Amino acid sequence: MKKKQMKKGKWMCAIALVITMIAANMEGILVANAASDTLSTSQGIVDLSQGDASITIKGNEGQSLVGKTFEIYQLFEAENAAGLESIDYTLNSTYTNALKTVVGSKLGKETKDVAEYEVLDYMQTMNSHMVEGAQVQQTLEGSYSDYRYFMEDVIKQIQTEGISGEIVVNVVDIKSDNSIEIKGLAYGYYLVEDTSAASGEHTAVSMLMTSTANPEFKVNIKADYPTVIKKIQEDDNQDTIGNEGWNDIGDFEIGQDVPYKYESTIPNINGYDTYYFAWHDIMDEALTLQNDTIQITLSGTASGAEKTYSLLETEYKLITDSEDTTFTIEIEDIKAIIDREFDNLNEDNENTYGQDVVVTYKATLNDKAALDTGRPGFENDVRIEFSNNPNQSGVGQTGYTPWDTVVCFTYRLNGLKVNNYGKKLEGATFRLYTDEACENEVYVKKVADRYHVMNPDSWESGVPSEAVEMVSNEDGEFDIYGLDSGTYYLKEVSAPAGYRPILDPVKISITTTFTTERNSYVKGDAAGENIVQLAASAHVKTFTNGAYTEKDVTLEVDQEKGSMNLSVVNEVGNKLPITGSGAMLILSVAGIVLMAVALKKGRKQYE
Repeated sequence: MKKKQMKKGKWMCAIALVITMIAANMEGILVANAASDTLSTSQGIVDLSQGDASITIKGNEGQSLVGKTFEIYQLFEAENAAGLESIDYTLNSTYTNALKTVVGSKLGKETKDVAEYEVLDYMQTMNSHMVEGAQVQQTLEGSYSDYRYFMEDVIKQIQTEGISGEIVVNVVDIKSDNSIEIKGLAYGYYLVEDTSAASGEHTAVSMLMTSTANPEFKVNIKADYPTVIKKIQEDDNQDTIGNEGWNDIGDFEIGQDVPYKYESTIPNINGYDTYYFAWHDIMDEALTLQNDTIQITLSGTASGAEKTYSLLETEYKLITDSEDTTFTIEIEDIKAIIDREFDNLNEDNENTYGQDVVVTYKATLNDKAALDTGRPGFENDVRIEFSNNPNQSGVGQTGYTPWDTVVCFTYRLNGLKVNNYGKKLEGATFRLYTDEACENEVYVKKVADRYHVMNPDSWESGVPSEAVEMVSNEDGEFDIYGLDSGTYYLKEVSAPAGYRPILDPVKISITTTFTTERNSYVKGDAAGENIVQLAASAHVKTFTNGAYTEKDVTLEVDQEKGSMNLSVVNEVGNKLPITGSGAMLILSVAGIVLMAVALKKGRKQYE
């Protein structure tokens, strides 16, 4: 897949921090090592025990820093005046050549001819928010500032020279406020680079920021990453579920269109020239994508007013496999669309992001669902691929969110036609309905030795050409696959020869009890016992010997197969009463036999 390349200098690479000297003549700076020391957080803290300064990095709300990696470079040693009214910076020899090389290229001078003061003076020429003194708060340079691009060139040169940061911090845990503290630092001017991996997990590297600060410097991660939440819309008991039925779990009929939805939020993408955004979706083979149902909408504020924008088909690309079960919805540059439709510029002439993105589509539960009714269901996974560039050498690199999964189920009825002595009966015919008056038929089609439900979503109007009546086979069986939870009415249209049909339809109630955590489904959980429990019952009304009889029957169910067993019983008919004597009956039978013999002889005379 094509990865959108980002403009030079627009990569989310690092956080450059200044920690200034509070007391004069403090000794010690971090000493560059041939190999970096790798440390892990403990309760959100790393203590280097080299000084009294510290850096606190705080993640965005809802986006944990766990899993991130930060590499630390001390570019300058900082010394404050006794009254804190002035600051003096001294180059760290480890990075002197890299800084002089970058500045020399700007000034048109050889690296060896660049003086230390020229490095500092050149950096000051890019200072749009000049302040004096160590304690004064300083406004950050913008995401598209010359200073940010300069610092990116610096880190690129450092890496070109093969120099590592002094310390690598692996974030294995965090403080309660989603922050980490790097303490025990010597005072100086630090570059902290986010070198987190860019695939397989939520990750985005941070916007470049520089500031003159106090020894206890706190900074928020300015860049973040997108997230995705996938939902399936349950068509039953929506009021009980809430949110119009959108959750992680549902059940449906074969042939029914299953509604799906992704919910995402655009992260802070200032600093990117373009921003690649794509949803990768993997469906069970029992689901078939309806390509023409895809809709993508953006919503947010534009010029102070709320706005919703629906993407045109020309603004995204749909890439599918031959079975329409694995597909990608790709937007090469979602930033361009947002900047055009949602103009909310701040004082730094940067746009404000955070727009909501909603993708909806439908997939049909196809006939393959009959092969795997019940557990573990039919899962559907999605993740987002997004622009991300953790270092200068990774131009055009992308990251991924974790997969988010939803699941749906379907069920089957094992029908058996028998008489009241348990004999299996062949040739009974049935139709299925959703109402007691038997006006709204649930059409079925014959597939091999079973019947598949044909939900109305499967055809446009009228009676589908494949629709048939169900007929019990020689073993009395008529199995119906692809049922939803709810109520059905099974009507016996005709009974086997010699039997009276049941006049009233059998009411079948299919009940499912889902986990209370319907919005927290984890892939693979449906194979267990905690996601769904199936129950079924039948209400049978019969008319025998001039009287109605009604009863409720609890059906035997198989949780794994999602099946329920229903026996439809025909009563054996009794003979009508007769009059006369036994002798008369014998004579009558004998007379019939003699007559048959005479007729046979008569036929031979004419042959």
